[in-house]
Amino acid sequence: MVFGLFSKEKSLQRTIERATNKLAQQADRWGALEKLREDGTDDALYGLCKRWSITSNNQVEDQQEKAWVVDVLTSKGVVALKPIGRYMKSATQLSYALAVVGAVADKTQVLELVDPILADETPGYTRDPERRLDLIRWLGEWKDGGADAAQRLVPYLKDFDQNVRVAAADAIADADPALTAEPLLAAFLRPEEESGRFRKRIAEILAKHKHPLGEHAGAVASLLTGPVAGFAVTGGLLIER
Repeated sequence: MVFGLFSKEKSLQRTIERATNKLAQQADRWGALEKLREDGTDDALYGLCKRWSITSNNQVEDQQEKAWVVDVLTSKGVVALKPIGRYMKSATQLSYALAVVGAVADKTQVLELVDPILADETPGYTRDPERRLDLIRWLGEWKDGGADAAQRLVPYLKDFDQNVRVAAADAIADADPALTAEPLLAAFLRPEEESGRFRKRIAEILAKHKHPLGEHAGAVASLLTGPVAGFAVTGGLLIER
């Protein structure tokens, strides 16, 4: 009995290796991928997820296979969430996995999956920001996100990486200003901020929502140079000239 179980595990591992061999012929990968789909266990579905982590030499084939895995896992419904959560814990890119999550998970399930990742991706320096960028962009587009998404995104306005800061601003651009306007204004005024692109994006958002600058009007006006020279402070509001 134990030997049979061990043999089955070895066979599954070999199938996953074939499915994720970027140098293999596509027919061999397809066969292995289809075998994993038919198996349908958590380990097999996790193996399907791992196909997203490799890039084969033929770009067209590569995209076809990755999109096929998205479709297969979506068709599995909530059964796919456990192996996807396991995959996302260490994956360097999350966009494909999040596409499945968005299609099959309810709001509670989404937060149960993304919160551990956010806890591991706290704002600050990271050598590779791709994971947090994928998650920030996805949360910004998540139709059910609302205040829950906005509250999770605001801290990334202080991230070390400029692209992450801009992505966070983009993601909360249409969120409730009651939650986002003050953090955006604080990020605009941050003395150590050096990115004109980031400040310009914030200025666009504050101007769009007509957020009162209050006692910070003078400080904002003093920073309207370079990329943000097209804005002005009028009547306590930031406007685009």
